[in-house]
Amino acid sequence: MTAPPPLDPPAEAPPPELHRPLALDRIAPHGFTMVVTATPEECAALAVRLRIQAVHALSCRFHLHKLPGGKVAAEGALRARITQTCVVSLDDFTADLTERFAVRFVPSGTETDDDLAASDLEAEDEIPYDGVFIDPGEAAAEQLALALDPYPRKPDATLPETAADPDISPFAALAARRRKT
Repeated sequence: MTAPPPLDPPAEAPPPELHRPLALDRIAPHGFTMVVTATPEECAALAVRLRIQAVHALSCRFHLHKLPGGKVAAEGALRARITQTCVVSLDDFTADLTERFAVRFVPSGTETDDDLAASDLEAEDEIPYDGVFIDPGEAAAEQLALALDPYPRKPDATLPETAADPDISPFAALAARRRKT
């Protein structure tokens, strides 16, 4: 009997599409402001990750300040131009997004208990980090994902008239059949 072949070690995860590592020691006592702007290549990679037609532009301004215990508070203002597909007409359309948010970078293993966090809907999202670097770029990508409408609708899209007609519904044939019996 021969031993099974050894398992390959897990492949190292590729860096995020919008990787902007920031050393914690760069954050001064009064705070630190930085702007993350995606390149065209990063925008294209984000569109693939987010499963949307296109990310034309993404910029996010962060103001960061240190908190006790290695935590970092981040207030952000995101601006993006994207193209999505309308769920009603299936047409692609371009939209501008603006979003203000607050998150907290926390050392891995110090995240708030999931049950406690779920009960406080106003609590800031926590982004765990390892070592002495945080990644505001990945935080910007995650905030873009949260800002996307899960059911995007083109501003002038309307449902077809037939969808509103109850006689055309998929159950109309069943109802007619039931009335005959």
